Amino acid sequence: MKLQNGSDIRGVAVDGVEGEPVTLTEPVTEAIAAAFSAWLLEMKRADASKPLRVSVGHDSRISAQVLQDAVSQGIAVAGLDVVQYGLASTPAMFNSTLTEDEAFLCPVDGAIMITASHLPYNRNGFKFFTNAGGLGKADIKIILERAADIYKSFTDQGLMKSKQKASESIKRVDYMTVYTSDLVKAVRKAAENIEKPLEGFHIVVDAGNGAGGFFAEKVLQPLGAITSGSQFLEPDGMFPNHIPNPEDKTAMKAITQAVLENKADLGIIFDTDVDRSAAVDSIGREFNRNRLIALMSAIVLEEHPGTTIVTDSVTSDGLTTFIEKKLGGKHHRFKRGYKNVIDEAVRLNSVGEESHLAIETSGHGALRENHWLDDGAYLMVKVLNKLASARASGIAGGSKVLTDLVEGLQEPGVAVELRLKIDQNHPDLKGGSFREYGEAVLQLLENHIESDPKLQKAPVNYEGVRASGFDGWFLLRLSLHDPVLPLNIEAASHEDAVKLGLAVSSAVKEFHALDTSALDKFIQT
Repeated sequence: MKLQNGSDIRGVAVDGVEGEPVTLTEPVTEAIAAAFSAWLLEMKRADASKPLRVSVGHDSRISAQVLQDAVSQGIAVAGLDVVQYGLASTPAMFNSTLTEDEAFLCPVDGAIMITASHLPYNRNGFKFFTNAGGLGKADIKIILERAADIYKSFTDQGLMKSKQKASESIKRVDYMTVYTSDLVKAVRKAAENIEKPLEGFHIVVDAGNGAGGFFAEKVLQPLGAITSGSQFLEPDGMFPNHIPNPEDKTAMKAITQAVLENKADLGIIFDTDVDRSAAVDSIGREFNRNRLIALMSAIVLEEHPGTTIVTDSVTSDGLTTFIEKKLGGKHHRFKRGYKNVIDEAVRLNSVGEESHLAIETSGHGALRENHWLDDGAYLMVKVLNKLASARASGIAGGSKVLTDLVEGLQEPGVAVELRLKIDQNHPDLKGGSFREYGEAVLQLLENHIESDPKLQKAPVNYEGVRASGFDGWFLLRLSLHDPVLPLNIEAASHEDAVKLGLAVSSAVKEFHALDTSALDKFIQT
């Protein structure tokens, strides 16, 4: 049960890091796959006139092959057909439940992606899909409970038999060919069916040695783009160059440097399993976090005027002003967690409020037109569509057309995230949970804001405590999974940011189990 991480499963799959014993063993993995298969059989029972099919793919992690074999064994023993894709992206795995092409054994009834996103090399995990989308927290809990029972019943002889059964029933398909072909078609369609709408554009890709290297050769080159200078396209699960993470400063510096050195029009960077992305324009300005949301909002609001843009809770006040005043849309700031953001957009549509984009500052972005799938490659296709359609309309200037779309976005002079950890063994918790303690911290901070005339509590807020003042804002919230209170501060100047930090510090100083050293250090500098 400890392997649950919201709507994902995550664990340690490889020895080598002190104090991190392997938790995602082959038998544990087989039990989880068998439990998913049993869950899927129950969900799809009405359709089960023939054996159900489950696709299995993985990113570039060094434990991928071993876990793929174990997953395949769990599926085969449950009586389902296994279709292995090998190296794949998370969005492609979901797409395989929608594609109708028997030559590629599609659609599958369920899909399992073996990935741990941008976590260190020794970690791995699973994401699960049906044609209704990614499984949620409640489904994962049920699957892990069932997996625990299956695991208890394992014998050495039974595990040997499952290996034999899997080897007899596995089929292998190059599904990424189908997925990349669909991306290419989407760009051509946006450019009035021009065969090579990106001809002459120089676009570099940084895959961070994850699974996204396909984008240069299989998407950009067929569209006519020059991709020389692209880097770290080869899969390497030790991630020797930088963490494949669009939020990581070293990663963003690497793609920015590649753009400038190669005099490219655009740079594109993906996370390990390609469900997140970011971009860089020709002069090195980043499209990530608030700027990526602003860019995607501008593109989507051109297509769907007045639509609601759903984001996570740590987006800036400047972004709200940009979406609502400049673009004429509505900004619905919700909670952290890409699944929360996507589910909220789906809910809004169900009650009559039109929403076409759900996007997190992390780079997870999902569009209604793409089945609400958070797909980093599809997000970049929308950006490429803009370049291609501008070219088709006779507008020159490379990526300037993108930069112009975010003109007027107010950006903070200072933006920091500080993590205030709760010591679960501290006597101040008095036997209670870290969640109860964290909620008490938030309640006291809320009371403090209401009594401080220099701070204004956010009128609409779905997570933690958010307030504005001193030409900026702060948000203190409780982490989704860990005993941590992340504190986000944005302000026009460092001096103003410190004032906001002092306001939080003075409110929470009586909570002795709260480690405020990161905040104290920020205030002192």
